[in-house]
Amino acid sequence: MMLYRWAVRTRMNINVPAALLTIMSFFRPLASCPSICICNSTHSDCSSSFNLQISFNSILNQLPPNLTSLTISENNITMIKPQSFANLSSLLRLDLSRNNLLSLHRSTFYQLSSLEFLDLSSNFLLNLPVDLLSDLISLRELVLRDNRINMLSPIQFHSLTQLQHLDLSFNSLDSLPLGVLDGLQALVWLSLAGNKIGTLQRSVLEPLTVLQHLQLEENNWNCSCSIIPFKHWLEWMLYRGGHVDSIQCSLPAILRGRDLRRVPMEMFRHCSQLPIPETRHHSASCFRTADGLLVSTDPAADCYRQRHKTVSVRRAPITVVVAGVVCAVVCVMMVVAATYGCIYAMLAAHHQQQLLERSLQVQQQPLMDEREAEPEEEETAPDLNEEEKAPECTEWIAFPPEVCV
Repeated sequence: MMLYRWAVRTRMNINVPAALLTIMSFFRPLASCPSICICNSTHSDCSSSFNLQISFNSILNQLPPNLTSLTISENNITMIKPQSFANLSSLLRLDLSRNNLLSLHRSTFYQLSSLEFLDLSSNFLLNLPVDLLSDLISLRELVLRDNRINMLSPIQFHSLTQLQHLDLSFNSLDSLPLGVLDGLQALVWLSLAGNKIGTLQRSVLEPLTVLQHLQLEENNWNCSCSIIPFKHWLEWMLYRGGHVDSIQCSLPAILRGRDLRRVPMEMFRHCSQLPIPETRHHSASCFRTADGLLVSTDPAADCYRQRHKTVSVRRAPITVVVAGVVCAVVCVMMVVAATYGCIYAMLAAHHQQQLLERSLQVQQQPLMDEREAEPEEEETAPDLNEEEKAPECTEWIAFPPEVCV
């Protein structure tokens, strides 16, 4: 074996017959599992090996090239040499979690184009090289949880077009740069929990058209006017069936401790009426649009900026038109009902009056007949009395009036 290695290293300077090298290659021992690892046909677990820091590179050289899963967690690894995994191009899963990694070289994951899962959680990574992940074109899950990452490049994840799961929780991120998530059209799960984020621009999250789960808890959310576009994006995501965990406001004091998802938009009504604030950036130009919104051409200016026009559903023109039509129809129906009621009441009263008059006529008819018969009797009666009394008063002229009476 030593002769073989010496022959290979010196083949450029010593004329070793090619046939001899071919014959010697048959005696090369097959790669076997390192003694500190647990291996099977395609998986190797080298976790919790205290002396791994010293023999890390030698162990990688002993691993079989057809390995698909490698776990090297819970060790004291502080540095990984460039292209250390180049001979393991068949890897699908790589776990480097719970180590002491401080930084990574840009070519650490060189030739790992088949890798689908990468776990770098619970290390001490401060920032990542811009093209660290450029070779991981098949990556589906990336775990960067529990590090010290405080900055990301706008093109950090652009090559990860197949990524579905991204965990950036419990780092030191205070914001996300514009465009950092633009290449992640397949992302379904994203965690930004446990960072120092105060607000997120809506344009950063808009490329995530298939996102279903978003974790944002344990951040320093500033629920001022600048968060309105982000709140509208959250409402849109919840409307299409997505899930967002608790977003507790830290500022302003009036909203401290409240969940941004449940804060009504009426609480931000004053934002469109705020005066243009003075900023330390003299180049910032803030102007008010026709809708009464403050817009700034400088991203650093403390103005209310809004990428899209936000319209409340309750105040949308179509809502106003529909409400007006409904109210008009209801009013017309009420007028028609009132008119019909009045006409019906008048007809009913007139009918009752006619019935009453008819009943009165029926009752008065016998009385009238009696009254018409009584005068005839009265007219004949005086004649009889006069005839009877005539003899008594025939000579009333000769007597005093008292006698005639």
